[in-house]
Amino acid sequence: VQLQASGGGLVQAGGSLRLSCAASGGTFSHYVMGWFRQAPGKERELVTAINWNGSGTYYRDSVKGRFTISRDNAKNTVYLQMNSLKPEDTAVYYCAADDDFRTVIRGRSGSWGQGTLVTVSS
Repeated sequence: VQLQASGGGLVQAGGSLRLSCAASGGTFSHYVMGWFRQAPGKERELVTAINWNGSGTYYRDSVKGRFTISRDNAKNTVYLQMNSLKPEDTAVYYCAADDDFRTVIRGRSGSWGQGTLVTVSS
């Protein structure tokens, strides 16, 4: 499956952004989807993941209550709604897909998007 992430940009602290990741070339509803991020000089980290029908999600502690992952299987798209953004959320955000939840969480997905830059100014 091919993934195309979009929606990044520059926002002030406390603001919001919504990222989108459009999938093509596969059966989207079969995939677990995840969002990762990589800040300058840091390792890539898992932000959140969602199972095939949205009934199961995972969030890293630092984004709980601020970020929401969702998916629209009819549109082959996964979203990341980011509210109350902080400067430490600044990173390139990547979407990832695989057919196994643990594989996605461990960062071993077979498919990755190209990344979209989110910059949060203080």
